[in-house]
Amino acid sequence: MTDAPVFRRLCLIGIGLIGSSVARVVRQRGLVGEIVASARSAETRAKVMDLGLADRVEADPATAVLGADCVMLCTPLGAYPGIVRHIAPHLAPGAVVTDVGSVKGCVVKEIGPLIPAGVHLVPGHPIAGTEHSGPEAGFAELFEGRWCILTPPPGADRAAVDKLAALWRGAGSMIEEMSPEHHDRVLAITSHLPHLIAYTIVGTATDLAEDIKAEVIKFSASGFRDFTRIAASDPVMWRDIFLNNKEAALEIMQRFSEDLTALQRAIRRGEGDTLEDLFTRTRDIRRRIVEARQA
Repeated sequence: MTDAPVFRRLCLIGIGLIGSSVARVVRQRGLVGEIVASARSAETRAKVMDLGLADRVEADPATAVLGADCVMLCTPLGAYPGIVRHIAPHLAPGAVVTDVGSVKGCVVKEIGPLIPAGVHLVPGHPIAGTEHSGPEAGFAELFEGRWCILTPPPGADRAAVDKLAALWRGAGSMIEEMSPEHHDRVLAITSHLPHLIAYTIVGTATDLAEDIKAEVIKFSASGFRDFTRIAASDPVMWRDIFLNNKEAALEIMQRFSEDLTALQRAIRRGEGDTLEDLFTRTRDIRRRIVEARQA
């Protein structure tokens, strides 16, 4: 528990895996005084209250943000502009507006101009998640020992950035600050490309003849199972990620395509040393990830 809440009232707009995990951990650790949630469907709103995730839940996000000193967007990226246009006139002076999306350049570019004077935009991205979704999928330990990247725009209010960092530290995260553009290049490699590969591999399997497809599912080894886990992620969220990080994603896809072509050439020519060198280098990366406790 903290001595005093970091924020008096936290408004969560969208309350799936990330939003519900935030609700659980801030409640458990006394990081906020009050939690207000907003969700479109009556079923989700009822579930939020049944699970005790919020003190109040609203259908209209404009009503939900009233009096909140922190507003966190936890919806797919494509919904951000419409939501922010709707809530902007109702945001409290001095409030911090943040998000949990996997692309940051579009947030600063598209959302920044919609934020009223006196309200502070501090985009954020907790590097944590599972393939599950919905308010029942969250858990308070999701952010423990994980990185949360903050990408404040130039001229951002330092006190607002520090306050948001304190919230994420309280939730168990380690904090890193970087520019939105740098974030998007890094995540294109570490997250977006792996998801695209997983979707492609599983998609290829679904296009096989039915007799082969059944055996692929029946005899799935750990590698294919891992790909299916990644490919089970929220399709709307990942659609929006690729559409909003188009340039960085296409650049890293081109690099990957070139590397894959080189690997094909090595296999065709029987260049065992080339293959072994690549596999040795990539194994070292895995070891370093484990040592960094990010496995």
